[in-house]
Amino acid sequence: MKRNSLHSLRVVTAGFMLVLLLGVAGQTRAQEAKGPYPSMAPLEQYLMADRAAEIALARSAGPPSIAQDAEVMVLGRRGYEVAVQGKNGFVCIVERGWTAAIDFPEFWNPKLRGPLCLNPAAARTYLPLTIKKTEWALAGQSNTQIADHLKAAFDKKELPSLEPGAMCYMLSKQGYLNDSVGHWHPHLMFFIPQADAHSWGANLPDSPILASEMPADRLTIFMVTVDKWSDGTDAAAHDH
Repeated sequence: MKRNSLHSLRVVTAGFMLVLLLGVAGQTRAQEAKGPYPSMAPLEQYLMADRAAEIALARSAGPPSIAQDAEVMVLGRRGYEVAVQGKNGFVCIVERGWTAAIDFPEFWNPKLRGPLCLNPAAARTYLPLTIKKTEWALAGQSNTQIADHLKAAFDKKELPSLEPGAMCYMLSKQGYLNDSVGHWHPHLMFFIPQADAHSWGANLPDSPILASEMPADRLTIFMVTVDKWSDGTDAAAHDH
């Protein structure tokens, strides 16, 4: 695929990513989800019966040189638990839909699997957010209740502030990010305390940077697509 064609693919697909994956619109005290996923499905549908398969999926998020020495967490019945001890400060994990924006239409979609490989700064300051939202979801809390818990936790400083440089790799072509885009495109994500997308020049027609503002989570995610999956294969070729 020529460079300009790949850029067009990124811009068009990014629109789906921003609207469907991260639920950009109206993220303050969201109403309960409507549509095919109005509430949580039975827990078994979110779990992966094959622990080794979840470990492999989590590791596929990052370059092998990083993922091979990263800590790996898997989802259990009471939340995330460490499956493999790491050596380099990175953490690989497969997120479920409830870690997206509170009003994301597929918040409770049990098929969603979002492999991330978090750098040490994100492991210290973004990962606690994923862990807490997961605990609340598994405890039977609704979207609105989770939003309330988030606000209280931030107000009481029970969740850490994001450290500078917090980011993750999302390079897995085995992930499933939503019903419309599947695995989407390999990309990097940068976690920043709430910021105007335009401060990075994001979401402009000729900008390579995408952004989603997530007020309930008190962060903005900036995304930059890349050309290779974690296994080294070309992303453009895989899109055909």
